[in-house]
Amino acid sequence: MTSPPPENVVTRWLDPRRWFHRVVPPMAGNEPASIDSPAAPPPETFWWRNVAAAGTLVVAGLVLAGRLTWLQVVEREEFGKRAVRQSVVEEETVPRPGDIHDRAGRLLATSVQTSSLYIVPSRIRERWTVAGQLADALELNRDSLYERIASHRHFLWVKRRLSDEELKRVQALELPAEIWGLRAEYQRVYPLGSLAAHVLGLRDVDGIGHGGVEQQFQEHLRGTPGKRRLVRDSRGRVIELDSTLEARARDGRPIQLTLDAVVQQIVEIQLDAVMSAWQPEGCSAIALDPATGQVLAMASRPAYDPNNPAAAPLGGWKNRAISAIHEPGSTIKPLIVAHALHQDAIRRDESFNCEYGQYRMGRRVLHDHHAYGRLSLVDVLVKSSNIGMAKIGERMTNAGLYEATVAFGFGRPTGIELPGELPGILRPLDKWNGYSTGSIPMGHELAMTPLQLIVGHAALANHGVWQQPRLVLPTGSSAEDRSVQQRVVSSEIADWIVQEPMTEVVRRGTGTRAKLSDRVVFGKTGTAQALTPEGSYRSDRYVSSFLGGSPPENPRLLVLVVVDQAAEGSEQFGGKVAAPAVAAILKQSLDYLDGGSAGVLTDRPEKSSRR
Repeated sequence: MTSPPPENVVTRWLDPRRWFHRVVPPMAGNEPASIDSPAAPPPETFWWRNVAAAGTLVVAGLVLAGRLTWLQVVEREEFGKRAVRQSVVEEETVPRPGDIHDRAGRLLATSVQTSSLYIVPSRIRERWTVAGQLADALELNRDSLYERIASHRHFLWVKRRLSDEELKRVQALELPAEIWGLRAEYQRVYPLGSLAAHVLGLRDVDGIGHGGVEQQFQEHLRGTPGKRRLVRDSRGRVIELDSTLEARARDGRPIQLTLDAVVQQIVEIQLDAVMSAWQPEGCSAIALDPATGQVLAMASRPAYDPNNPAAAPLGGWKNRAISAIHEPGSTIKPLIVAHALHQDAIRRDESFNCEYGQYRMGRRVLHDHHAYGRLSLVDVLVKSSNIGMAKIGERMTNAGLYEATVAFGFGRPTGIELPGELPGILRPLDKWNGYSTGSIPMGHELAMTPLQLIVGHAALANHGVWQQPRLVLPTGSSAEDRSVQQRVVSSEIADWIVQEPMTEVVRRGTGTRAKLSDRVVFGKTGTAQALTPEGSYRSDRYVSSFLGGSPPENPRLLVLVVVDQAAEGSEQFGGKVAAPAVAAILKQSLDYLDGGSAGVLTDRPEKSSRR
């Protein structure tokens, strides 16, 4: 049997019997031997437990001391940084987006500062109560708001862009400062409502541009965000602004458009009248200065109000002026004739046998709306003879026709400063056949946007020079201000087309409804069968268009109106559906541009007559 270790002061002091007897006195007749008596040594089982307990206490003390030393010495700097991070917050400051003006400086889009409400869900104890208070103040759904609070932890927008009344109601709630806050933001406002909505586009609640100029010039308009450092107390309240580390936001730069708000409103009033009278699927209009290529007005119907985009009607987002593709029909005929003269394929003084309304080209038989015999070149355009144009196409050949369509910009975007412009449809020359020889001169087998069509005609009105259309006024200091230009026909040919056959179209041809009593108008009608989604022609629906300008000698304004599938009326010719609207736009716009007192119009006309 192993003898116990030698007794010393420590073992005696740790002996549990010593302490047990001090708490519980021994019962009579059963007194243990004295602890100091060698006759009663401690049991062997207590010895190693005593040592283990003592060791544990020593080790625990050493670990605790070491940890405290580590925290105080080694990690002191890191804890200091963490404390700063919890009390110091870097906040992004939002720049004010640049304004958009028309050519006369009228405000089309601007931004006003508003307050947006956020909360910190992790700091909210009575979530249901807070949800109810905020829902009542902001007219929100309580259940929905509660679910949003429950699903977020550190940050939650309650409502962006509060109105003045909403802000007052929230401030009156006197919620704990640590659970909510307001952040300054900018709200985009369009003072003229839906005017030029498709050109302007809109900015969403996060300041991102969608459509139009807002999207195209997003970086230019939005500016550069800044930063500032805030010091908060333990309850999240701002107690100090560290201005030494503040980087100021740089506001967005303004843009001045070529649009004229007065001309724009004149155009839109006429489009509304067309929609009311003819009930089409949609329509569009463009007015531009052919000498500069600057667009004075561009409109599309149906439309929307960028101040209330949620109420946009079906199809209201589409800018038909740059994204609706259709066959041009007879509006292309002056361009083909001009380039045929340029190629020396025909002469101005010759005439064409129009076969009394029926002409066979291979297996195909062409027809005219009326039975014409021999027509001069001028009358081929005045009467809009398909047979006369087909014979001109035979003279040019497919190669010459393809050259003409490319020269006037078809099959490619015009390059206007708007997103979403489509290039139209122009098949490669090797895909053309004998049908193409007769179809292209009549405005079939190719398709284009209204903008492409009016820009092609602007080349004739600009004395034979095609140029890229512009929507933003040039500053004179940037390479992007230089638009593309190229001559497509001689000025002599272009001037003759405008001043002779196109002027006669309005005076005595298919465009007589575009006449004005005090101005000479030139123009061309167009009526093309609408296409189905499968690509076949519809026999009961048409795309009706009219392009006109004034004065013929030096055109100041060119206007195109395109009406897609009018539902009213048995005759949907461009001269009947679209020409009156073009005449009204030319009359009012030129009177205004000549110094008239049109101002910004407010009265809208009654439903127009279809006579």
